[in-house]
This record gives sequence, C-alpha cells and structure tokens, in this order.
Amino acid sequence: MKQKIFVVLFLAAGLVLAVWTGWSNYRYRQQAAQAQARTITFAELAPDPAGGPPQLTSPMAGKPAPNFTLTDLNGRRVALGDLKGKAVVLNFWATWCAPCKIETPWLIDLRNQYAAQGLEVLAVSMDDLDLNDKGKFAQEQQSIARVVAQLHIPYPVLLNGDSISESYGGLDQMPTTFFINRKGVIVAAQIGLSTKNDLEMKMKRALAN
Repeated sequence: MKQKIFVVLFLAAGLVLAVWTGWSNYRYRQQAAQAQARTITFAELAPDPAGGPPQLTSPMAGKPAPNFTLTDLNGRRVALGDLKGKAVVLNFWATWCAPCKIETPWLIDLRNQYAAQGLEVLAVSMDDLDLNDKGKFAQEQQSIARVVAQLHIPYPVLLNGDSISESYGGLDQMPTTFFINRKGVIVAAQIGLSTKNDLEMKMKRALAN
C-alpha cells in the first residue's frame, strides 16, 4: 500500500513539474516575443548620412515631438512647448550611465557654442524616484543634483523621465537623444553613445529647420 502511495505521489509530482515547465517555457517565449516587438518599435537601422555604416535610430524621427511638462532640480516646471522657436536637444540620461558621463561634456561644449543661435539642451533624468515617499524622493533628488554639479551641467535637468518615456517610443538604452527643430519636429535621434561630431551634425540639422 505504501509503495502504491509513493508511486502515485511520484507520478503526481512529475505531472506538476511537467505542467510547470511547459508554462514557464510558454511565458518565456511570450516575454521574448514582447521584448523583440518592443525593440523593433524602439529602434531601427537607418542609413548614415555621412556614408558610414547604418545607425540605430528611433522611429520617432520625422514626427512632432510629444509635449510634456516636468520639474527640474529647482522645483521649476519646464514644458517642451515653452521652447517653441528654439532647436531642442532632448537628452535622456541617468547618473548610473557611464556612456552618459562621456557624452555630457560634448553636449555642454556644443550647447555653449550654439546657444546664441537658439539651441537649448534638456537633460531628462531616467533615475528611479520614489514619488510616494518625500524623504526618499529628497535624497534621490540630492543624489542627482550632486552628479549634475560634478559634471558642471548648465542646462535644465528634469526629473521623472519614466513618465514620458513611452511617448518617446520607450527607452531601452542610455543615453538616447532626440534633436527637435524650431517647429517642434524630431529631425534626428541617437540611441546610445555616438561622437561629438555626430552630435554637432544633428544639432545643426535641428537649427537649420
């Protein structure tokens, strides 16, 4: 009798394991398909105008930049629409992003060079924020402010980038930068770290329109 019970339990355990394995494999395939679909939506290969190899860019290029209002490190509300008539470099970055720290000095130099022509840079922080805990939020904000001070960033740094990331196609790689012309249209996008020359070329494209 005990042997039969043991056999039944063993078979039941095997059945449960088989069902669980099948379900896990199904969920894995489903999640992988969703991730692939999102990647296709988020980025695509585009020809390099300079004749180099194709580059990853966003399908948002050529479309009006979605408007938004975010708060900067000083508590001031900044709306993209307030900068109409200017060329805007919208740079999604994070304090933990090493490539962002390489790129930031280039953005600072180029912003200083072209500001008189009507160029502005907005840095949108993708750092996690606890919006439900004022104490933690204050600490997280201070951490971002420290990095901003270390990098000597002179342009506005906006918080809570997660709240607008989906409207910009979903952001899976940092930095991601959108170049918006004076009419509010995204004329170019850059996913990941590029070069200073490439950034300047795209800024000029935004300024020219």
